[in-house]
Amino acid sequence: MDSIAIVYFSATGHTHLMAEAIAAGVHRHGDTRADLLRIEGTQIQAGRWFDEGFMEHLQGAKAIIFGSPTYMGGAAAQFKAFADYSSEIWLQQAWKDKLAGGFTHGSALSGDKLSTLIYFSILAAQHGMVWVNPGDIDCTARESDDGVNRMGSYLGVMGQSPMDFDHGPELHPGDRLSCEQYGLRLAQWLARVH
Repeated sequence: MDSIAIVYFSATGHTHLMAEAIAAGVHRHGDTRADLLRIEGTQIQAGRWFDEGFMEHLQGAKAIIFGSPTYMGGAAAQFKAFADYSSEIWLQQAWKDKLAGGFTHGSALSGDKLSTLIYFSILAAQHGMVWVNPGDIDCTARESDDGVNRMGSYLGVMGQSPMDFDHGPELHPGDRLSCEQYGLRLAQWLARVH
């Protein structure tokens, strides 16, 4: 069974919920497994990220989906530490031709989330990966207002929730559905390619 690795960092839990929803969409395909690989602060020692088992898991995946909240206009430092470590994989071009995609979350409607998705797509391009976009037009351009792609993002999936530290993380129903459809789309593309 082919696998899609969803590698992500999540501090407050919103990005984790997006990763779970993408995995649920992957599993709807039936012939594809989704593996959640959450970047943890404990993997960073003296400013460098390292987890050999984690990287071995990524080697076996046919697709890698990148996820991070958008902090200060870009990917979180914890994700960036992982990405910097991947330069060793880059030298071998070991991720070349794997499918790639990305998702991000923030509390602001824009919050410069696009720059995080651009960063993910450049990271994938440097590794020689093939980027898969969500393929959904935004909900304002369709008759159905189910909230799919309510943020109008075409490079990857964006999620948004108000900053509220008194309650647990929640996803807007449209963001959850966008993630699920993205997971399904990635699994469908993986079946086409392989």
